[in-house]
Amino acid sequence: MTRFTRRDTLQLGLGALAGSTMLGSRALLAEVPVKSVPVPNWPIEKGASLRVLRPSKFVAADEEWFLKNTEKFTAETGVPVKVEFESWEDLRPKTAVAANVGSGPDVIVGWSDDPFQYADKLHDMTDLATYLGEKYGGWWPLAEKYGIKNGRWISIPFGAAGGRIVYRKSWIEQAGYSDVPQDLDGFLDLCRKLKQIGHPAGFALGNAVGDANAWCYWLLWAHGGAVVDENDRVILDSKETVEALKYGKALYETFIPGTESWLDPANNKAFLAGQISLTQNGISIYFAALNSNDPNVRALADDIYHARMPIGPVGFPTERCLVVNCMVFKYTPYPNAAKHYIRFMMEREQYDTFLTKCIGYWNHPLKAYDESDVWKTDPKVTPYQHVMADSLWDGYKGSLGPASQAVLADFVVVQMVAAVCTGQLSPEEAAREAAKRAKRYYRS
Repeated sequence: MTRFTRRDTLQLGLGALAGSTMLGSRALLAEVPVKSVPVPNWPIEKGASLRVLRPSKFVAADEEWFLKNTEKFTAETGVPVKVEFESWEDLRPKTAVAANVGSGPDVIVGWSDDPFQYADKLHDMTDLATYLGEKYGGWWPLAEKYGIKNGRWISIPFGAAGGRIVYRKSWIEQAGYSDVPQDLDGFLDLCRKLKQIGHPAGFALGNAVGDANAWCYWLLWAHGGAVVDENDRVILDSKETVEALKYGKALYETFIPGTESWLDPANNKAFLAGQISLTQNGISIYFAALNSNDPNVRALADDIYHARMPIGPVGFPTERCLVVNCMVFKYTPYPNAAKHYIRFMMEREQYDTFLTKCIGYWNHPLKAYDESDVWKTDPKVTPYQHVMADSLWDGYKGSLGPASQAVLADFVVVQMVAAVCTGQLSPEEAAREAAKRAKRYYRS
């Protein structure tokens, strides 16, 4: 590979550098279609160095290949980059501190609609988003939803972890099913029979950023409920919400004890330990089994399958995904270096390998990556292929903004479901209480 110094990079505006990375790339990358689009001319600032904050890994390859691609960026630009991995629960508070203090990481790979909380403090990313979109076949509409506010890109969605059903096929066959039912009645019946044969289900009900939000929002939306309507008016106290909570209570009764305290790692551990037969999760459980040093756990991979979440009375899929969203705050002295870093990490030579090594744990926001080999080599991975094409957004049915971000961060929906499941409140009481909490943020 041709090695460029930082001075070369500055002189070329990184246009030639983008082409140089292709010289040493593997031929398989040609399967991801790209257009020839010139790299924007953002001269990297003199003496630039970057500090990057992002969520901790759930699959080992996530951290490994993120760091390898980061090292590659430094080698080709001369820009030192320090990457910090933060726990899922602590990432949002650390983002808030940086935004409020006006000092911190140059790039924050934060959660979902967090950028909408800080839109006026973020650099405009429209030129970068336009470049990537033109080169890689356009953005999925959900990515545009999470990236754009008032006509400008305030962030760059890097990917999303999807919530699909993860299950032990042999155990659901013991329960009398060949596949996971795609209707709510059938799904509940399966979970009841799994519990009867000693293989209960288990979904996170603690303040789990990914897993609890994923299935609780699915539950609400599947029954036709939502936090707000199209005009951002709170509608959480509704008959649809009550029906969702009644179903959630019935489903919870099939769970292994203790799920009300589960955070994001808990269902992974329970599944791999053989304590549960079915959960909702990203592909990290399957990844862990495939790569385990324990032969008994590794053998479990043959029995792990994935399916879409059932469709409720609303009549269409209502899954949620956990988006990771790249922000560049105005306090950084190196905005051009930061934008080039994000661009570099999402270019085919880096991003396709990242997707493949993570076996699709992070789903792609750019349509061209639909042709990545990761979606073609293992049919167990395929259910995660269109996470960003199929999912609803956190503020559904309304808009993304500070209110939707605050409701999500405050776990309003999760705690509403948990209160009913654990018997603290009736469905009607929980819906009323959650609506009151939501109105504090939506001020309606």
